[in-house]
Amino acid sequence: MHARVGDRLHIHTNQTAAPDTYGQIIETRGADGAPPYLVEFPGGHTRLVFPGPDAVVEPTQPGSHTAAHGTRRGRHLHTRTGW
Repeated sequence: MHARVGDRLHIHTNQTAAPDTYGQIIETRGADGAPPYLVEFPGGHTRLVFPGPDAVVEPTQPGSHTAAHGTRRGRHLHTRTGW
């Protein structure tokens, strides 16, 4: 995962009723844009984030460095009984 200052961190939730979390990356502390990231979330609070597999970096400029982090495919909703 690579990011630049100004990119958006999108953290997907695994709970049905909870919304995904978004924040703006204001500092990269790893080498060459690698984690951890200092992220500012809505409401003005900041947090040092070590993104897990449920997070993706969304570049601020479309088409910029998207190949570096890949893309996340849509989630699948299981409708079978017992899932």
